[in-house]
Amino acid sequence: MRAIISVIGRDKKGIIAKVSNCLFNVNVNIEDISQTIMGELFTMLMTADFSDASVEFAYADKLLQEIAAEMKVEIRMQNEEIFNSMHKI
Repeated sequence: MRAIISVIGRDKKGIIAKVSNCLFNVNVNIEDISQTIMGELFTMLMTADFSDASVEFAYADKLLQEIAAEMKVEIRMQNEEIFNSMHKI
């Protein structure tokens, strides 16, 4: 299973490090990443592979929500199939 992860918020040090470290710790592979800073706004999109994850999808999301609260950013994670279905034209 793959997931789409988005992060949006005010730019600050450590956002990429905290998110990627969290995923590494639960054996989730980041397959693609794109990040941009527009003024003070930080945005990042990731595609992550959960095939070998050591935790359930919901628990990984809980861990990411803890980082979101700590860093004061918004993190959303969706199953890639659901994401693709929602964005079909």
